[in-house]
Amino acid sequence: MDPMSSDLAPPSDSDADAKPTRGAGFRRAILRGLGVVLPPLLTIVVLIWAWNTIDSYVLGPIEYRIQQAIVWKIEDTKTGFPEGAIANNERRLDGFTYKGQRYVPDPTGRRFFPEYVKNIVDERADYFGPFTPAPASARAYWHHYVQLEYMPRTLVVPVFLIVFTTALYFLGRMFTFGLGRWFVHAFDRTILSIPVVNKVYGSVKQVTDFAFSEREIEFNRVVAIQYPSQGIWSLGFVTGNSMVEIAEANGEPVLSVLMPTSPMPMTGFTVTVKRSEAIDLNITIDEAIQFIVSCGVVVPPQQRNERVVSAKAKPTIVVPPMK
Repeated sequence: MDPMSSDLAPPSDSDADAKPTRGAGFRRAILRGLGVVLPPLLTIVVLIWAWNTIDSYVLGPIEYRIQQAIVWKIEDTKTGFPEGAIANNERRLDGFTYKGQRYVPDPTGRRFFPEYVKNIVDERADYFGPFTPAPASARAYWHHYVQLEYMPRTLVVPVFLIVFTTALYFLGRMFTFGLGRWFVHAFDRTILSIPVVNKVYGSVKQVTDFAFSEREIEFNRVVAIQYPSQGIWSLGFVTGNSMVEIAEANGEPVLSVLMPTSPMPMTGFTVTVKRSEAIDLNITIDEAIQFIVSCGVVVPPQQRNERVVSAKAKPTIVVPPMK
């Protein structure tokens, strides 16, 4: 056998594909792992971000104002030894007893407050977490005391959720009809007339309206039509049977189809097609919206094409023997 012909012979398929196959299997396993982990992880991250936003900008300020009101009502702080007070010791920093109540100095040493408040806050310091600094004044001690005794989070959060949900309900009812509806439209027009702000507000409003508002257009089903040209298929939502004169001109029933755009399905346009040219798809409206928002990445399980197309056979290189 000619040595040159053996050197020029192509490697076998098993030798050429061994490493790529192992690498592809590793990448496929990583991607599948990400596919399993990312959806619940991102859901948790979004929910935590939403709660932290509400806590920081809604619940936190309201909670602090209520704490201030309670502290103003029950605070018992002295700036010095009142008349009739009995010193607990020779030193001023040991505090005094007044009307049967022991008072101790705060960390600044300029004010005195009841000893039981200090004891309760110090004993339950772990409630506020390891990174929360210790109270630096009598007022801070009173705020911690009110939070522990009057407004623990186990009580504040459920009450807040109930009140917040109730407020949203009444606001929704108020701004749906009559004067409230007019006020919302006037507010939208005012905000949309402000440069730069109107871009952000308009985009956010489109998303929230699509996600939370009731759809004024009811979709009957999801279809695929050849649009914008033959051989190019697009998803659309059937909204009705269109117009009679168009159906008569075509000689067959026609459909009104809303063609959403990716990745913002709340915008789009309407076309009229022959019923015979529309293919009904076995997917729900929500699955179609996910497909459009993801630009075709998220395919419904029942529509996934899992068939693997085998590669074409590699051509065999024949090396003629040398003369």
